[in-house]
Amino acid sequence: MAARSTDRLKNIEARALSHKRLSATDAEFLASISGQDLFELFSAANRIRNHFQGNSVDLCTIVNAKSGKCPEDCSYCAQSTKSRAQITAYPLLDKKQVLCRAEEAKKGGAKRFCIVTSGRRVSGKELLKIADMVSGVKKLGLNPCATLGLLTKDDLRLLKRAGLKRYHNNLETSESFFPNICTTHSYNEKKETIHSAREAGLSVCSGGIFGLGETWKDRIDMAFALRDLDPDSVPINFLAPIKGTLFSRQKPLEPMDALKIISLYRFILPDKQIRVCGGRLQTLAELNSLIFFAGASGLLIGNYLTTLGRGYEDDVRLIRNLGFLDR
Repeated sequence: MAARSTDRLKNIEARALSHKRLSATDAEFLASISGQDLFELFSAANRIRNHFQGNSVDLCTIVNAKSGKCPEDCSYCAQSTKSRAQITAYPLLDKKQVLCRAEEAKKGGAKRFCIVTSGRRVSGKELLKIADMVSGVKKLGLNPCATLGLLTKDDLRLLKRAGLKRYHNNLETSESFFPNICTTHSYNEKKETIHSAREAGLSVCSGGIFGLGETWKDRIDMAFALRDLDPDSVPINFLAPIKGTLFSRQKPLEPMDALKIISLYRFILPDKQIRVCGGRLQTLAELNSLIFFAGASGLLIGNYLTTLGRGYEDDVRLIRNLGFLDR
């Protein structure tokens, strides 16, 4: 890296460490870094992670509590109305099934457990059943989270009274690129749901998925939108193309680009929980262990919605072997 570029990177790092807002020009410079210079970027992002998050990795897991037959048309999703992917569809699981998965997650090392359902939003009857599940998850000593679609403030307050700690709703991508991946609900509806969760007194988890054909500008724009929404946790997902979806032939992200995205988000959202989730193993393969040194401080462990992850013990072992603490 040329001396001038090195000085610029150090200056941007210093401002991030001081929690000063980076400009679009700063972000564009970070996104332009390539080749061997990327390791300078990763190293700086790692220092920012350590400054704000310390030496621990926040672990969560999910249960696909209601699968398939979704009326929404998200093009990347195997459960959407546009998908012809061969998945197992089923109605809302019962409380016993969900708590069994929660117990497995706790034994596996997860500290957060998220109940996820397909569809635009759950029905009133489903919401009451899920509130009961949330109470059960809390009694197990896990932090209950939920991903139930575009809920209202009253819905979210009901869940909070049941013990819900965090609500998740991804922006997915930039506002300008969003119509390319979904037309059945709007970007503003997503933002309204996030605001409602905040107003209900819940912690918020919101991020997106990368590798859909978006540009680096789209990635930067979403990071700035998230900065304005101020979530506590920012999930980073990488597209793992699934046969039967419209993105089945999409070229996967290059591993170094995936790591650069993690670092970019650490710079723009320096004190947030940058959590690597779906598509991690498919995209990064043997570079999987570098996510923490590129700035990540959280991890989704276990299986995903319609694709497999890997055993809890493998990720916990990885974290400990790298000298991090799992929490």
